[in-house]
Amino acid sequence: MARVTGIGGVFFKARDPAALAAWYRDALGLDVQPWGGAALRWGTPENPSGTTAWSLFAADTPHFEPSTAAFMVNYRVDDLDALLQRLRADGCTVVDGPDASDYGRFAWVLDPEGNKVELWEPPAGG
Repeated sequence: MARVTGIGGVFFKARDPAALAAWYRDALGLDVQPWGGAALRWGTPENPSGTTAWSLFAADTPHFEPSTAAFMVNYRVDDLDALLQRLRADGCTVVDGPDASDYGRFAWVLDPEGNKVELWEPPAGG
């Protein structure tokens, strides 16, 4: 069954992304990179090079639209096409996708409260 297998990333809006990134770096020790986020590394026997992305966006970013929420969670999935098919059949709003890149395949849906959710199928072996 197509399903979520983990959290691929957590993204949220900030009034001052640079200042907030500095706070997370200085107060919590997050290794914030010049691109504005951090890669939190973890591993399991099935995925020894697992990574969860953490990233800040400007408060006025359109990236989370049509949601008005200040956050978006990226969920790793094992079969994006099958999951999208099931979500559509269940009446879920699919906002966009699937889109393919070197990082895998992505699609975006709205949960029942209007929060935008990113679904990510990593590339084979990723």
